[in-house]
Order: sequence, then structure tokens, then C-alpha cells
Amino acid sequence: MKDFSIIMALVDFIPVVLFAVAAIVLQRDLYNVMSKGAFALFAAGTINVIVAGAAKATYKLLYAMQLCDFKTLDNIFFPLQSVGFLLAGIGMVAMLRGEKKTTLRSVAPIPFLGTPIFVTCMVFGVLLIDVCLSILASKLQKKLLIGVFLLSFLLELTMGYLSSRDFAQAAINWCVQGINIGSQGLFLVGAMRLRKAGMEKLFEE
Repeated sequence: MKDFSIIMALVDFIPVVLFAVAAIVLQRDLYNVMSKGAFALFAAGTINVIVAGAAKATYKLLYAMQLCDFKTLDNIFFPLQSVGFLLAGIGMVAMLRGEKKTTLRSVAPIPFLGTPIFVTCMVFGVLLIDVCLSILASKLQKKLLIGVFLLSFLLELTMGYLSSRDFAQAAINWCVQGINIGSQGLFLVGAMRLRKAGMEKLFEE
């Protein structure tokens, strides 16, 4: 029996909002410096992550309010989020490489092969995003931001590990929520600081 409270479910929306704001900031800042294909990958990936997080939080809220056990919202979370992170990560790498011909077709379709493939996609995607942002931070002489993105990544990995435990237990759920909020909060801080440091100027000819 899952142990979700209404407050817990509402708190689950916080990291979703934090990531959404960070994603919008990065999308606005990088739109003019990315190729159309790279931006499409990044935008589609981040939107996937946002939708996945919102679906999971909505599932918890509906369950906590005893309205329904809408398992589909819960089931789509992991595959949608992991593939989203991977697409966004590939888009960031394409941007740094100056790729002008990146298209959605350059990314092979990912078959449903079970949890391991999605774990790999999520970890690799988050790693690509944070590494690329750290490279930008280094170019802007903002070394502290590298630590911010590194800590965000480590918290994301910790959250992923804890989520593989008995996620229905309230204690673990609250712990995961706190770690997730910390991770996405750091990600948002990093994105905002990159904007303030003039990230777009790095791509001016």
C-alpha cells in the first residue's frame, strides 16, 4: 500500500517547477546559438522531463486524495523522463560541437527494453547536460558553477538510487523529495548564473 499524503504530493511539484524554470531560461538563452536540430532535441527533451515529473506528481496527488489509482501516469514517468534527459543531453553536445545538421533523425529510436536501458539513458543524459553546462561555466571563468552542476548531478544520482528502494514508504519518499528539490534548485541557480555571466556572448562571432 502506497503511503502518499496530499502535502507530499504537492511538494513533488516543487522540483518539477524548478526544473521547468531552469529549462525555460536555458531554452531562451540558447535558442539563437543552437542549430535548429540541436535546439529541437534540447527542447523536446526538457519538455519530456517536465511532463514526466508533472505526471508523477499528479499521480501522487490523485492517489493521496483517494480519487483514483491512475497507474498510467506513474508508469510513463521513468521512460519519459530518462529519454527526455538523453535527448536534451545530445542537444547540448551538438551545440558545443557547433553541429549545424543535427536533426531528430540523427537519434536512433529507443526501444522499450526495461528499466536498465532507461537508467542508462537518464544517467548519461543528465551527465551530458551538466558536463556541457560546466564547460560553458569554465569558459566564462565561473569555476564555482562547475561545483554547482557537479553537486546537482550527484544529488540526481542519489535520488535515482533511493527511488529504486521501497518508494512507497513515506520516509524514503520525503528523503527523495528533499534531494530532488536540492538537485533542481542547484540546476536552476546554475542556469540563472550562466545567464547573468553572459553565456550568449560565448557564441558571438
